[in-house]
Amino acid sequence: MSVESKVIAVIPARWASSRFPGKPLTKIRDKPMIQWVVERVQKARSVIDVIVATDDKRIYSAVREFGGRAEMTSIEHSSGSDRIAEVVARLNCDIVVNVQGDEPLVSPEDVDLVVSSLINDSSVLVSTLKTKILHPEDLSDPNVVKVVTDMRGFALYFSRAPIPFERDRTVHGALDDSDSNLKKSGLSAFKHIGVYAYKKPFLLEFSGWGKSGLEETEKLEQLRILEHGISIKVEETATDSVGVDCPEDLMKVETVLSSRNLE
Repeated sequence: MSVESKVIAVIPARWASSRFPGKPLTKIRDKPMIQWVVERVQKARSVIDVIVATDDKRIYSAVREFGGRAEMTSIEHSSGSDRIAEVVARLNCDIVVNVQGDEPLVSPEDVDLVVSSLINDSSVLVSTLKTKILHPEDLSDPNVVKVVTDMRGFALYFSRAPIPFERDRTVHGALDDSDSNLKKSGLSAFKHIGVYAYKKPFLLEFSGWGKSGLEETEKLEQLRILEHGISIKVEETATDSVGVDCPEDLMKVETVLSSRNLE
């Protein structure tokens, strides 16, 4: 990829977590999880630097120990994008990629994909990813965020609820059931992959907005952007992600590492 814009990836990482305290430093094989994320993002061709933004000295020290770059941030931030904005406000860059610190299997190609949205269309201020939902249990799982897009590939809505909802079905069966209206209409249900790319000026503006009503209700920060009337470009990827929300998710990560021969 030939890139004129200066692209920096920032990974927000905090120690506090109601379900999994200290998870950025939990070991996956012989490396802390945050190291997996950093090293995966460093393989993206569009990114010139990768920075971990944290408010915890233990995470900061661990990142420095494996040779990564880390920046300390305020403990007052309520969201990852706010933490990222503090870091990039003092950096010279054009595009900022936001990769969550609990995504040890993030695809470098997907990082390049979200960046390409902003490079190929100067009117796009923010982009993210989606992938087809293949397992019916994911559609009803509130921890799996769903997204629907318009015909141009821009987000209409993100939700923890099943969207699109099939009105004529009382039970969500397999997504390829013959009676599925999704299948008959040629539509698919999509999972949101939480990797974002922002134009730097937009990120700084967005982080200054107060939380919106839909954001507070669904606990989805991207809804703040939609409520302000800003379009979010959503690129489709075939690569599913495995976020680590609780200790049990580590087994899923190990399974994928073995199946994909990742290291």
